[in-house]
Amino acid sequence: MKSLRFETEPNFFLTADAWGDPSNPPVLLLHGGGQTRHSWGDTARWLADAGWYAIALDARGHGDSDWSADGQYTIDYLAKDLRAVVAQLDQKPALVGASMGGMTALIAEGERPAGTESICTAIVLVDIAPRTEQKGIERIFAFMSNNQDGFASLTEAAEAVAAYLPHRPRPSDHSRLEKNLRLRQSPTGELRYYWHWDPTMLSVWRHTTSPDKQIQNEERLYRAANALTVPTLIVRGGISDVVSEKVMAEFLDAVPHVQSVSVADAGHMVAGDSNHAFTRAVIEFLSGVSGVGK
Repeated sequence: MKSLRFETEPNFFLTADAWGDPSNPPVLLLHGGGQTRHSWGDTARWLADAGWYAIALDARGHGDSDWSADGQYTIDYLAKDLRAVVAQLDQKPALVGASMGGMTALIAEGERPAGTESICTAIVLVDIAPRTEQKGIERIFAFMSNNQDGFASLTEAAEAVAAYLPHRPRPSDHSRLEKNLRLRQSPTGELRYYWHWDPTMLSVWRHTTSPDKQIQNEERLYRAANALTVPTLIVRGGISDVVSEKVMAEFLDAVPHVQSVSVADAGHMVAGDSNHAFTRAVIEFLSGVSGVGK
């Protein structure tokens, strides 16, 4: 594994980890909101073993990437960052985006200027579609809003995650969870664990994804989806409360060139809930459209 940095604006850097041979076709992994590049489990390593150059990126305001001093966390800035990262790669990547990362890929590719080349070779949307179930989105916001004063221990953080994801088996150790937290001093002087993302994002996202903006956002995302010309797959968590079966069916009806697969017993956090099944589905799709790994 190798660490990378990408400058997407003057003196503004995003951090990434990369696996595999840099001369192989790249796959860029874009995590969901409130997550980090560590949220993909073993997906990047397995992609590298299958013949790709896998890059897991921390979005702005997440993980070890820079935080925006003026709170620029809208989808337009995320898409701008993505285009800047792609421009610094030697080859066009396939894009694998979970939730926020999937919307970023959709906008960055689907809203490229007319007459310009695609920025990627394929797109995998991980439990995200132009329309989502508002109840599921609100549950995500509630989880992210809770515990902004941090956790006294990793065990306390693990309990919060378990309450949010009751269907997921509890891990035997907290080493992966620890990568998504920062240990720092609280206002009262004690050391506490805080989620590894800028809390300013919450207010920005609540404003830009409020119910009164839902139709406008859906129309924009559907226009972007209909503009896609690269092979596209949507991977739905079988028990997701964000992309329901009805939502996915509507998406596939509206954009028939998109392929689909469901991962049984996985919720919105598909890669974390069922990492092996998820990665296998991604590798099968990418192998089918690129020939890598065959």
